[in-house]
Amino acid sequence: MRLSRSNKLVLFGVALLMVGLAGRAAADETPSAPSHPQAKPAISAPPTPPAKPVKPPVKPTEAAKQKVVTISARQGRGPGGSRLTTGSKAVALTFDDGPDPAQTPKILQLLAQQHVHATFCLVGQNVAKHPELVRQIVAGGHTLCNHTWSHDLKLGKKPAAKIKADLARTNAAIRAAAPNAKIRYFRAPGGNFTPAVVAIAKQMGMGSLYWKVDPRDWDHPEGETHAQHRARVIAKVEHSTHPGAIVLSHDYAQPDTIAAYRTLVPWLKKRYKLIGL
Repeated sequence: MRLSRSNKLVLFGVALLMVGLAGRAAADETPSAPSHPQAKPAISAPPTPPAKPVKPPVKPTEAAKQKVVTISARQGRGPGGSRLTTGSKAVALTFDDGPDPAQTPKILQLLAQQHVHATFCLVGQNVAKHPELVRQIVAGGHTLCNHTWSHDLKLGKKPAAKIKADLARTNAAIRAAAPNAKIRYFRAPGGNFTPAVVAIAKQMGMGSLYWKVDPRDWDHPEGETHAQHRARVIAKVEHSTHPGAIVLSHDYAQPDTIAAYRTLVPWLKKRYKLIGL
């Protein structure tokens, strides 16, 4: 049977429609690409390193020991562990090398007039010569200090037996002059303290006494007049003294020192509490 032209066109359109529907169905069956990129796998934390072995403690070197000593000195300790300050805001006056028959009575009179106590560091040989002055020092309420038998600058480096014998001899002379007197301190001549001499003094019941202020009143440079010497001592003590200071001076054979303290004692008393340790 022959189809008309119009029927042919209808059939052709139906065929095209069927082809289109078949292609779309095939496309729907094809998997689509993911809408997001694939996530990266999580990175695990690195393994914990094994603990380091604990090292045994190392003994301090000599340099480290010296550093400790230096720090101790800044914290208030002098050479060999000696006492550097009073431990309070009070100031202590100390007088070395006596007793002196000419100068010690003068400084004792001045201190009594000002109602001030001090510490006297006594040399054994001078004590044996002038025991009455030791009694005057004690009667004035002042503190006694052992300053060796003969002002031996190298005593601290000698064998322990010799150190102990020297200090014991000096103490015996002081107690012979003033039997009930307490000898609270020891001062090494020149401040030459060593751990050995400090330890022996401690065994004998004495603290080791250094200082914070040294006006070098024992030093008399060539050409320096008496007036200049007194002025230098006064200026040094006034400038360097602060709360807690221990002031070093000498009553033995130092008339200018005694003269300087006629100015210094009133000046210091107005500013600090003065104690005899």
